[in-house]
Amino acid sequence: MIAPSSDLKIYVATRPVDFRRGLDGLAAAAQEMLGLDPYSGAAIVFRAKRADRIKILVWDRTGLVLVHKRLEGSKFVWPQLRGGVMRMSPAMFAALFEGLDWRLVRPERVRRPQLAG
Repeated sequence: MIAPSSDLKIYVATRPVDFRRGLDGLAAAAQEMLGLDPYSGAAIVFRAKRADRIKILVWDRTGLVLVHKRLEGSKFVWPQLRGGVMRMSPAMFAALFEGLDWRLVRPERVRRPQLAG
């Protein structure tokens, strides 16, 4: 499991990409297709056509890191194919990475403390 920090920006490419692409090909796709800087430190998530595989590209300040995961017997829940890219919270990403329906992840409602007075 990858546990991203709460300040990690995570972008999801909504359209499938050719999974023969490696680090350089996905970095180019991030720039050309999504308008994202692959060297910004943000995680960029790509999926295969069959939606049973994802690749995550992230710059860790020393080099590009590529994580590849294939689900066995199921598919990743993916956003609708529009706009090309969407932003995802670290909690939603954790659910996606586990093969869960990330759309069910909702932020907990924080109650504002009452001032004594």
